This record gives sequence, C-alpha cells and structure tokens, in this order.
Amino acid sequence: MKIHHIAIICSDYEVSKKFYTEILGLKIIREVYREERRSYKLDLAIGDHYVIELFSFPNPPQRLSRPESCGLRHLAFSVENVNERREELILKGLKCEEIRIDEFTGKAFFFTQDPDDLPLEFYEN
Repeated sequence: MKIHHIAIICSDYEVSKKFYTEILGLKIIREVYREERRSYKLDLAIGDHYVIELFSFPNPPQRLSRPESCGLRHLAFSVENVNERREELILKGLKCEEIRIDEFTGKAFFFTQDPDDLPLEFYEN
C-alpha cells in the first residue's frame, strides 16, 4: 500500500537529531528514551506524513554504504525545486553533488549525505 517508515541508526544521536530536524526540516512527532536499551527513538515527519525513525544505540557497528554495497543504497526525498533545495543545504554547510538529470524521467536530482554518510537524494517532484 505504501512505505510506513524508514529506520536509521545513527552514531551520534544529538548530531543526527540536529541534522534531520534543523538542516532537513523534518518535524518531531515523538522522542523516547528507552533505558533498558540505552537508546533514543525519534519519530520524524515530513509534513503530516510519518517517515523516519531515528535510533541511537551504544557503539553501533559501521556499515559500508558506498557506492554499491548490499543494503539500502540511499534515501530519496521529493522536492518541488531541486535548485533551491540544493542552495539551502549548501548555505547550511552541506556538501552537495552537482545537479544531474535522470535520463529516463528527465527530472533533476542531486546527492548529499547525513552525518553517518548515508547517501541522501533530493529528486524533483
């Protein structure tokens, strides 16, 4: 029917929380600290849609993510204006790749990454 949510485990909870809320602008739905797991769980939304669960765990293992490792390749966000969004993110200190055009759809897109190097794509709506 649809994707319910995407779960991301971060290495530094406060850095990732700031990134996803202040840099990307996702809204906090709920934040819970689970004492038995020494773990935070932060539920985030884009608009009114529940999208991401951000988790922290003590000493999570590293995962290879570049460029074609098994597992999640990247997380893509739909945006109205790729040029404007790229400029906003650059002004907030992110390194963004150049804008490319999807050869099949003709839509513009670019990549950046989150604090743990998870590739993030911003794709023209």
